[in-house]
Amino acid sequence: MSKRAFDLLGATLGLVLLAPLLILIALWIRLDSRGPVLYRQQRVGRGGRLFTIYKFRTMAQRQVDGPELTVGADPRVTRAGRFLRHYKLDELPQLWNVVEGSMSLVGPRPEVPRYVDCYPLEQRRLVLSVVPGITDWAAIRYKDENAVLARAADPERAYVESVLPVKLDYYVRYVRERTFWGDIRILAHTLAAIVR
Repeated sequence: MSKRAFDLLGATLGLVLLAPLLILIALWIRLDSRGPVLYRQQRVGRGGRLFTIYKFRTMAQRQVDGPELTVGADPRVTRAGRFLRHYKLDELPQLWNVVEGSMSLVGPRPEVPRYVDCYPLEQRRLVLSVVPGITDWAAIRYKDENAVLARAADPERAYVESVLPVKLDYYVRYVRERTFWGDIRILAHTLAAIVR
């Protein structure tokens, strides 16, 4: 209950205080390229239930059957999108996910179903026992994930075989050791990483 109350208070304050910035970003996206301001995608949440995650749209187009990963200098990424991705501003609409309860401020990052299918059964059960979050230690460590995967011959394979197992270790550790003050530390480190 205290985590949910903190999430609701933090996300609501964030949306109110950041409202001018959110409006400016939305206008920039509309002026920069055709398409909706928000990008919606199905992710796997608590208990394995699917939910819609919100992000600012950073791509001019996305093929329905195209790769889930966006790596390196992907030509689909817009000019505004490159800036928003670099500073993680495309994630700000997820504050609304927190308000509606499908996400938390801190928790394991939610994945698309195809990658959740790669989780070992016991780890999947544990990770999906909590509400996914906007940030966690894995998100901080892999804040430049796209650049890292761009150097791989097969980014999809590199993600599944090298990056995802490390992320899962972070997720499992978070679920087992999570505390309120631990969440505060993660939020502080996230803000510091963005500022740096």
